[in-house]
Parts: sequence; C-alpha cells; structure tokens
Amino acid sequence: RAGSSAPPPSPGSTHRLVPDRPGTPRRFFFVHIQKTGGISLYMRMQRQFGREGVYPAPSDGDPDEVAPQLFTRILLERWRARRDEIRIVTGHFPLCTAELLNAEFTFLTVLRDPVERTLSYLRHHRVTTPKDRATPLEELYEDPPRFKMFIENQMVKMLSLDADEMTNGLMTPVDFDRGRLRKAKRALKDLDTFGLQEDLEGFAQELERRYGWDLGPPVHENATRPTPVPDSFRARIREDNPLDVELYEYARKLLRRRS
Repeated sequence: RAGSSAPPPSPGSTHRLVPDRPGTPRRFFFVHIQKTGGISLYMRMQRQFGREGVYPAPSDGDPDEVAPQLFTRILLERWRARRDEIRIVTGHFPLCTAELLNAEFTFLTVLRDPVERTLSYLRHHRVTTPKDRATPLEELYEDPPRFKMFIENQMVKMLSLDADEMTNGLMTPVDFDRGRLRKAKRALKDLDTFGLQEDLEGFAQELERRYGWDLGPPVHENATRPTPVPDSFRARIREDNPLDVELYEYARKLLRRRS
C-alpha cells in the first residue's frame, strides 16, 4: 500500500539501494503528470522543503539541457548522491519509479480532464518549440511518436506501468487494455493523497492540513493561454483516450465520496 516501504527492484536490477536508517524524516513521492499544475505545486513545495529538499533541485541539472525531471537514470544517480537531502521526489516519473529508490514514501498526484490536459500539452509544446509555433494543434496531435509517448492515455500509463516493463520512463510505449485501466484505478485509490487540477488550491490546502506543510500563496506558473479549437477536435481527443477519460471520472467520484 502507498505510504509503506516500496518493494525492492525487480530481479536482476542494477539499482538496488540501501534502505533508510531508522528515524529518517518522512519522504514524499509526487507523481507529476504533465500539464496538471505540477510546476506551480513544485515551486510551493520548495517553500516547505527548501530548494535542495525537492528533487529535482538546481544542483541536479538544467531542466532543458539535462532534464533531471524526465530521465530515471539521472534520478537514480542524484538519489545516490544526496538521498539524505531529498524530502520529496517530483518529476515526470511513473509511480513504479519509486520501487527503484528502495525507500519509504508517501505518494501524491494530481489528475486533469484528459482533453484539457492534452490541449495544454500541445499549446506548451508550441510555445517551447520555435519550429512548431505556427503549427496547428491538430497537426501536432497527429504526430505518431508524440501521441504515443506523451498523450495516449498518459495518466493511466503513469499509474499502471510496472518497473520491469518501464524502458523509457513516461515515454515507454505500452499497449492499453481494460486490465491496465483496472491497475491504474487500484493505484489511484491506494495513493495517500490526490487531487484534481480544476481545484489545485483545494489540493494544496489538503496537503497543508494533512501533513502540516506551509506552501504559502498560490503560484501560477508554466501556464498557456487557452485557444479556441473545434468541438470535433475535443471529441476526437476523448475518443482516442478512453481509459484516461474513465480514470478521470473515477477520480472525481472517489473524491466526492471521500469528502
């Protein structure tokens, strides 16, 4: 269950790390799904834990040139170097990544309506990629590698991947079926705390209430301005990502029952 010691890495793994010493402060693992408001939370978490208490920190590498928020290899290297400093692991790492760290974590995540998440991802890509700034969102969406790695049922992937099948972090290609959705639902239900991007401040307040954090005032970072798209494009995104749609609706119902 979330909050308990993570299981050891899969047999044959080269990433076996020593467990924490007794009395180690509580650690957290934030599954940062792209375009769910995680950067805003990341900046507020630095207020609580300090810059070096949050992975990735500036010392872990430039986010553009090194991308410590993306690559498991870098996370493992930096974890060996400064695990005693890190109080919360963030970054775009699937939930199963925690198994490779061989430590005890409290698990958190935020989900977002999959259509809005996809549109936000496409707008962000267009802003940060000069050669694509004039490319229609629909055309960006239709790029097969981009769709497979960063869009297709991305939330289900992040919660359902196994460590032994993860070949390239969140960019690991997978085949989606109902079994993978069931696994993602179980994982979500077992997380210690999760929220929705549509009520990000409510989630932040829940973290403060539950764990005694002081995140300070809201931060609005890494956001893109919504642009009109045809209803047909929105419908297409929903049709192409049915497992994420169902997972998101499940999350909303679960939160309503818990509240």
